[in-house]
Amino acid sequence: MGTEKAARIQTSILNAAEKKALVWLAHRQPRWVTSDLLTYVGVFGALLCGVGFALSSIDISFLWLSSLGLVINWYGDSLDGTLARVRGTQRPKYGFFIDHSIDAITITLMCVGAGLSPLLRLDVALCVLVAYLILSVYTYVCTIVTNQMRLTYGKLGPTEFRLIVIIANTIFIYTPWSELQYTFGTEVFSLFDIIACCVVVIIAVLWVAQWLIDRRALSKLDPLKKYNPEKIEVDTRTTNMKKQA
Repeated sequence: MGTEKAARIQTSILNAAEKKALVWLAHRQPRWVTSDLLTYVGVFGALLCGVGFALSSIDISFLWLSSLGLVINWYGDSLDGTLARVRGTQRPKYGFFIDHSIDAITITLMCVGAGLSPLLRLDVALCVLVAYLILSVYTYVCTIVTNQMRLTYGKLGPTEFRLIVIIANTIFIYTPWSELQYTFGTEVFSLFDIIACCVVVIIAVLWVAQWLIDRRALSKLDPLKKYNPEKIEVDTRTTNMKKQA
C-alpha cells in the first residue's frame, strides 16, 4: 500500500475551523513560498520553542518566545501539505518521508527545551516525548498496514496539544500555580509535572484502546491459518522445481 492513497483521519475539535484557515492561508501565499520552505519554517518554530523554554529558567518571560515558536511551528508544519494540495504539487512519498522524519526532531527539540525550563522536570518532559514518539510510530505502522493515516486520537491532535502548551505557558507566567509543589517520597513535582504525567497516561490509554480496535479489525482481515503440512510440502517441492529449472 502506498502512503499517497492513505485516508487521512482527522476528528479533532479544531479540525473544521483549522482546515478553512489553512486553505485560506494557502491561497494567499506568494509564489516563492513552497511546501519545503514551510516545512523548514516549522522546524525553526520548534527550535525557537525549545530555546524559549530553556531561556525561561533565566527569565520566565521567555515562555512567550516558546509560545511564539509553537505558533510558527503550527504555521509551517500544518500549512506545507495544504499548500501542495491547493497548488496540485503533491509529492506523497517525498512529503511523507520529509514531514515525519523531521517531526521526530521537532518534538525532541520542544520536549527537551521544556525539560530544561521551570515548567517541567526533565524526566517528566522526556516521558511526554517517549509517549508522543510511540504514538507516532503506531500512526506510521497503521498508515502502511491499514492504509489509513490517523492524525488525531480522542478528539485531540497536534494543533490542540500546541494550544494546550501555550495556555500552560500563559498560566505559568501569570498565576501562583507555578509555585505549587507536591512531594512523593523524595521526589518533588510541580502542578504542571502532574498534569504532564496525566497527559502521558491519557496517551497510553488512547494507544491501548486504538490498538485493541485495530487488532480486532486486522484479525478479521487477515485470519489465522490452519497448519497444513501437506500443503507446505507441495509448496516446497514447487519452489525447488522452479529453482532447478
